[in-house]
Amino acid sequence: MTEEQIDLVKKTWKIFRDINPVLVGDVFYSRLFIEVPQVKQMFRISKEEQSMKFIDMINIIIGRLDRLDELTRDIEQLAIRHAGYGVKPSHFKPVGEALLWTLQQGLGKDWTEEIKEAWQTCYKMLSQTMITAMDKKGS
Repeated sequence: MTEEQIDLVKKTWKIFRDINPVLVGDVFYSRLFIEVPQVKQMFRISKEEQSMKFIDMINIIIGRLDRLDELTRDIEQLAIRHAGYGVKPSHFKPVGEALLWTLQQGLGKDWTEEIKEAWQTCYKMLSQTMITAMDKKGS
């Protein structure tokens, strides 16, 4: 990611930090479950609790985007935990699409192609790190 992309992701995420995490999570998970209903069975806790965990995780990741070296090990551990829940590499694409859709809904007219590309790059980098960690663990 470029510094400009990191700045864009951080700046746009600040807007979401002021919104109730349960609401943001509800929008995200509702979209995800509509697109990929079979993943709903992986969630053993309430949508509210899951939403809080999801937003907390994003807050930590976005807060440390400019220090990726500090983040990689945490992302790999997150991937291993997710593999234990049944997450497969094929799940990352619809999750990314649901995340971008949620961000677009929240930003409305402020959603630009530049912001979209920054978030896509961010998500691709993070998901690739997770997929690589899952592949290593599986072999």
